[in-house]
Amino acid sequence: MDAEAVARKCTQISDSVETVIVGKRATVRLALAGLLARGHILIEDIPGVGKTMLAKSIARSIGGTYKRIQFTPDLLPADVTGVSVFNQKTAEFEFRAGPIFANVVLADELNRATPKAQSSLLECMEEHQVTVDGITRPLDRPFFVMATENPIEYRGTYPLPEAQLDRFLMRLSMGYPKSAEEVEILERQVFKHPIFDVTPVVSMEEVVWLQEEIKSVFIEDSMKAYMVEIVNATRNHALVQLGASPRGSIALMRCGQALAAMEGRDYLIPDDIKGVAEVILAHRLILKPEARLQKVSSSDVVKEILNSAPVPVVGRGRG
Repeated sequence: MDAEAVARKCTQISDSVETVIVGKRATVRLALAGLLARGHILIEDIPGVGKTMLAKSIARSIGGTYKRIQFTPDLLPADVTGVSVFNQKTAEFEFRAGPIFANVVLADELNRATPKAQSSLLECMEEHQVTVDGITRPLDRPFFVMATENPIEYRGTYPLPEAQLDRFLMRLSMGYPKSAEEVEILERQVFKHPIFDVTPVVSMEEVVWLQEEIKSVFIEDSMKAYMVEIVNATRNHALVQLGASPRGSIALMRCGQALAAMEGRDYLIPDDIKGVAEVILAHRLILKPEARLQKVSSSDVVKEILNSAPVPVVGRGRG
């Protein structure tokens, strides 16, 4: 693995995205880690804090195709995946691809659609393919879904089912910018939006190369045991009704490898796992009713587990 080349390419992408997204370096880097890990991310936040711009700027920075799907109560699965249409001239059915056929897909306000429409993403996200009328069609590489959802207190929202949440590698939140950052946002948009100046800094082939390279990040046996212990702790916690599945363990490993590679390392350390554990595991947990009475959130549970889990001492790579 060429650790320096990987880190350099990742920095180029994040720097490009940050010409649009101000003051959210940690969020940008986590989103990029999700892309490199071949996962998908869910952003839960209020409108207007830059969720759409994050997806657009990533797509422009990697030179990929970008599609936006506005999820509404009347959206149908065929509106997402595509539909076969009869062509009277050829007397044959032709497949018209839906907006899911893109490198970066923004599933906007996902929890405003019905569960049936939401489920149209399950096969796409997990298997990177679409099956319509019995025919399976592969999606392009890279394929990256960024979904946004409104807080469940908003009117007209449908809670995402557990199977849907589990397919998201991580759940992030943008949050309000600081005062100085908001002033900078205004200054950057006096004449035009900075998104129009974003140009590709890497090619699509390089993104696929990066996704393959992070798999070469070395993981000691003690680190594997550390990740499994954290996930197991979510299953045995007194306030957790349903803990993280093995998919959560795999997500921890892949995102940890991505963060290590972005830092220019070819080996995994505990801080890589600590840096992603909350955003990867919290949304996968179902808490018991007494947790709400005690005002304990799933993020609180993950933080408690990280604080109590013994941290392994690792070497420096394979050597």
